[in-house]
Amino acid sequence: MRKYVFGTGIISAITSGLTLLRAARDDTPFSWRTALAWLNWAITLALAIGAIVDTRRASRGGLVAPDSPVAGREQKLLSRRLRD
Repeated sequence: MRKYVFGTGIISAITSGLTLLRAARDDTPFSWRTALAWLNWAITLALAIGAIVDTRRASRGGLVAPDSPVAGREQKLLSRRLRD
C-alpha cells in the first residue's frame, strides 16, 4: 500500500493542494485564476489516483484501458507480483 501512497503523483498533488489551501486563507478575492488552479489540482489528483488504480489492477491480472500509463506492461507487473 505504501508504494501507492508515496508515489510522486500523489505527493505532488498533496503539496499543490496545500499551497492552494494556504493561498485560500489569504484575503485575496476568489477569481477565475483561482478557480482554474483548483480545477487543475482536481484533475491532477484524479489522474494520480487513476494511475494507482490501473497499476494495482494490472499487477493483479486485471484488464486496463489502452490509454493507461501501464498498458502493455500488465504481464511484467503480474510476474513481479507473483515473484515477490
